[in-house]
Amino acid sequence: MSENRFNFSETGNRLSAACGIVELMEDLGRAMSGSDGGTMRMLGGGNPAAIPEVQSVFRQRIAEIAANSAECDRMLLNYDGPAGSPAFREIVAESFGKKFNWQITADNIAITAGSQAAFFQLFALFGGTANGRPRQILLPIAPEYIGYADQGLSPGLFSAHVPKIELRGDHDFKYHVDFERLAELHDIGAIAISRPTNPSGNVLSNEELARLRQVAQRLGVPLIIDNAYGLPFPGAIFTDAGLPRWDEDLILVFSLSKVGLPGVRTAIVVAHPEVVQRVSAMTAVIGLANNNIGQAIVGPLLAGGELFELARDVIQPFYAQRSAHARNAVGEAFGSRFPYRMHVNEGAFFLWLWFPELAIGSRELYRRLKERNVLIVPGDYFFYGLAPETEWRHRHQCIRITFSQSESVVAEGLKIMADELALIHNC
Repeated sequence: MSENRFNFSETGNRLSAACGIVELMEDLGRAMSGSDGGTMRMLGGGNPAAIPEVQSVFRQRIAEIAANSAECDRMLLNYDGPAGSPAFREIVAESFGKKFNWQITADNIAITAGSQAAFFQLFALFGGTANGRPRQILLPIAPEYIGYADQGLSPGLFSAHVPKIELRGDHDFKYHVDFERLAELHDIGAIAISRPTNPSGNVLSNEELARLRQVAQRLGVPLIIDNAYGLPFPGAIFTDAGLPRWDEDLILVFSLSKVGLPGVRTAIVVAHPEVVQRVSAMTAVIGLANNNIGQAIVGPLLAGGELFELARDVIQPFYAQRSAHARNAVGEAFGSRFPYRMHVNEGAFFLWLWFPELAIGSRELYRRLKERNVLIVPGDYFFYGLAPETEWRHRHQCIRITFSQSESVVAEGLKIMADELALIHNC
């Protein structure tokens, strides 16, 4: 078929053209189950680890559902309302309200087909043209999650800002929000952050979060927080940071993916009832209803508090240990062979590596490592939304690797990476 056989719309081209998230997911699929399966050192992607204690709980729930014909038929044969199962929404409101002292009801809860879908819907609601004026989604700190980058129904959806960089010791650094850059803002529809931040593992401090809420209040827009890796589940946070006090100008998004259920494509949105109604209506238009399976598996675990305990007692310690191992493996593999820095790992499943003297750029490094059966994610993709005139070499010098894979795979991949970087630096 000729490449130009069809005349696609501008929106169609924007949503279907080659982009970072498409490349990431295609490489992930090949590495996990395709022709590269079993040979690729998978240091890219955001798959959760298969934690035996966690998977055992989910398998038990699936067995319980299968053994109960009424429950199984209800899960498989029925459409729920587009906002999600009424019973599950009640469970979420009650359990979250009790645990965090939030004044919420089921009317504050919407279920979506994963957090990727939730953010597409939220960005469509708050970004784009309103009252004849274009509005942007403010990303107060770049880099930010690759999956947002191409979600806009119109061009120029995001306004991202360069962070302050704090150097720590010989090999660490940390990003901070540069609030001076946020002093003069206009035509902003919402502020969005991930916490912990994917890709860097940065956790915005409670003080930074409070200041962002003040910026949002000044602009009269919601602050949207992506908790895909954060509290209360999977709870992959390794520093002192809690969930904020909820109010009606805050929108919180939670996911079941990173607790070990990416296949059920289920996310939870906590928001003002008007936002919930809008998200629900969009779900009906796009896909009629949500996946019932994730809600059925997790409902009793959430109602009884077991999911919170699993995150606190099993999942968080697991990833904290994997993080420490990966950082040690970087030090052992890289040594002093070439300049490098790691973002302090405060959460999520990733190490964010910065090579200040990397002349070839992260995409070329990605290509070379893939030829050596090591899959990473080039950092360029995470720096979207910056002003066109922004010249910042840093954006081409970073890569993301995951430590959710086995410790041996991470160590092997880092050794190969170190050899390639030594060649590049003529070491």
